[in-house]
Amino acid sequence: MSTTQGSVALLEDPVAKELLGSQIPARLAYIWPDGTPRVVPMWFHWNGAELVIWTPPKAPKLKALRVNSKVALTIDDNTFPHKVLMVRGTVTLEDVEGIGPEYERIAQRYLGEEQGTAWAQQVRQMFTRMARIRLRPEWVGILDFQSRFPSALSS
Repeated sequence: MSTTQGSVALLEDPVAKELLGSQIPARLAYIWPDGTPRVVPMWFHWNGAELVIWTPPKAPKLKALRVNSKVALTIDDNTFPHKVLMVRGTVTLEDVEGIGPEYERIAQRYLGEEQGTAWAQQVRQMFTRMARIRLRPEWVGILDFQSRFPSALSS
């Protein structure tokens, strides 16, 4: 019996684990203070309990997230049959001196060890502070188009 859509236990599913460990950027969706939706691609780190995202301290999304901390996030591949991890939750924001330890690991995962280390060093020179966005999943869904289909396709 498969785990029900919406259960955070889906984070233990092989599809979720694959996508959480991939080099695919997450798409973070949030609501701008004027009520309009926004979606931005973001590098992320999964620490086993939270998705951690780093951003410059003056990033416009921080203004919106301080007003409304409810977000949705998706990680989806581009290979048929498509796999999609959908997460909803509430973010917490933290201003951090320098860049946090996850940031360099994130850069290395996306760019490779040498380029990731060089990128993190460049970011250290650009920013003396960064913001850490932590998303603790409250609702999780998976589509794999083999055993889990969108509800519109279900009988």
